[in-house]
Amino acid sequence: MRPAEAFAERIGLPVRDLALLEQALVHSSWQHEHPDVALGHNERLEFLGDAVVNLAISDALYARHPGDDEGYLSARRAAIVSSTGLARLAGRIELGTYLMLGEGEAQRSGRRRPLLLASTFEAVAGALYLDLGFGPVRDWLVALAGPELTAEAPIGALKSPKSRLQEFTQRTTGERPTYHLADASGPDHEKSFRIEVWIGGALLGIGEGPSRRTAETAAAAQALDKLRSMIGPGTGADEVIT
Repeated sequence: MRPAEAFAERIGLPVRDLALLEQALVHSSWQHEHPDVALGHNERLEFLGDAVVNLAISDALYARHPGDDEGYLSARRAAIVSSTGLARLAGRIELGTYLMLGEGEAQRSGRRRPLLLASTFEAVAGALYLDLGFGPVRDWLVALAGPELTAEAPIGALKSPKSRLQEFTQRTTGERPTYHLADASGPDHEKSFRIEVWIGGALLGIGEGPSRRTAETAAAAQALDKLRSMIGPGTGADEVIT
């Protein structure tokens, strides 16, 4: 059974265009190793799916949380459509099992890498949108993200590490964190980035990842951990970075 056919059965949607769904499962590393077989990788579908996912989640949040203002709705949406949030949704449908990865990417645990899972999830949403239309895809996404859509949480817990770090530094010193690219290595389809985050002339965090965004997020998370240990509980400011 082709990966796309097995995946269509897994998600329970009446997929008509299996070739399109299969393209959504093709990572650029697989196409790089099989140029005569793959019709294309999934990056264009990822671009489209990003908009589909954002609209579906925004629409659901707007309807389900009539008392939330724009800032709270944005924080809720960001928590769901972030790389970590989408990777969580991808895990619920075992998306990693069906990915078509190059040998090197597979050996580096690509099937469990949050950014790769998130981007493939968006590509799948794009392919399903082109095949089935917005309604069925919206309903599928809303059902899949049900726990996150209905969860009640402090707004601070919904913000990304980068947002929380910037909020803390602007409140305490008026400065913005500075992210510095320390290193970038590997071919285009297997890049690895190392990012440093500096605040007030001090290096507070270093993060690594397959994209600058992921590495910056990891660096910000490390900086928050360091600030949390420096500040300690019960000071008030620690609530901002929790």
